[in-house]
Amino acid sequence: MKWEYFVAPLLEHNPGEILNTFGDDGWELVGVAQVQNPMGGVSTVAYMKRPKE
Repeated sequence: MKWEYFVAPLLEHNPGEILNTFGDDGWELVGVAQVQNPMGGVSTVAYMKRPKE
């Protein structure tokens, strides 16, 4: 099976709704991480995958 991947920013005010929207589009959550952005702040990102069509 082949996969496609997507890295999505997660806004802290409503991450559950954001993840449910991606799930409705066929994306599966693989992991969540906090990464430092170029401005020196920290962002939360979700790593998603789904089967390639």
